[in-house]
Amino acid sequence: MNITDLLNTFANNLLPILILSAAGFTLGKTLSIDSRSLGRVVFYIFSPILVFDLLLNTQLNSAEIFTTMAYTVLVCSSVGVLAFALGKLFHFERPVLMAIILTSAFGNTGNYGLPVVSFAFGEDALAFATLFFVTTSILFNTVGVLIASLGHMDFKTALAGIVKVPAVYAVTLAALLNRFHLILPIPLARTVDLASNASIPVMIVLLGLELSRVQWSHSFKALGVSAALRLLAGPIIGLLLASLFGFKDAARQGTVTESAMPAAVTSTVLATEYGLDTSLVTAIVFIGTILSPLTLTPLLVYLGK
Repeated sequence: MNITDLLNTFANNLLPILILSAAGFTLGKTLSIDSRSLGRVVFYIFSPILVFDLLLNTQLNSAEIFTTMAYTVLVCSSVGVLAFALGKLFHFERPVLMAIILTSAFGNTGNYGLPVVSFAFGEDALAFATLFFVTTSILFNTVGVLIASLGHMDFKTALAGIVKVPAVYAVTLAALLNRFHLILPIPLARTVDLASNASIPVMIVLLGLELSRVQWSHSFKALGVSAALRLLAGPIIGLLLASLFGFKDAARQGTVTESAMPAAVTSTVLATEYGLDTSLVTAIVFIGTILSPLTLTPLLVYLGK
């Protein structure tokens, strides 16, 4: 692993995403744009349509699907449990603890992870990364909403809020269409295709907009814990579980790369919606995204060998 490999990997696979995100950041700094409203558009329209489209068109067989889903659940839950343990060890308050668990368990597997995998490893690895993203989206929009809700709500109230999440219905509908081999009418298929193609660029721009609104949290210990868990513990756990599951080549490349992503920008949406420490969450997303090339670049080189 030499410096030339690292520089080429960074320039070809990470820099294009960072440039588009920087455009959103610049826009947020120069114009008065309500990123929260755009975040809601992503949460209620673009994200569920993208999940629906990816799940509807996956080419993986049943064994690969269930294995990758199980792997994803274990990666997210392992990092989440580790975040909970460290949060208790440091005696963080409940809203801060929930923010740490949320940002540690769920990486930016869509608007950051998918293009990185596509650029670095191609279509075969992207199929596994897509399933990782879909599974993470399901978890984020169910368990993630529950975690965010528990920052201030009781378990029963938080659980009831899951039925309001549109991605849950998108997954259910895609599963039914696949099960009964139904095809969408052309107008609907083109609508889904149009929206899904726009989803990732919009989410990357939203990432930049959210980063432009960063509020520096005074919880530096919490910030450090979450960022370290996502950028260091995430890929280590991902690599260990990939070996345990027997993943090789494209499966290993797609899934491990996704496990190493920084905190999801959509975490800021949930933090705002459910009253978590938004300054902490936005700071975690910002720091993780800025530092991510330092960990992702050598990981991509390693996985590409």
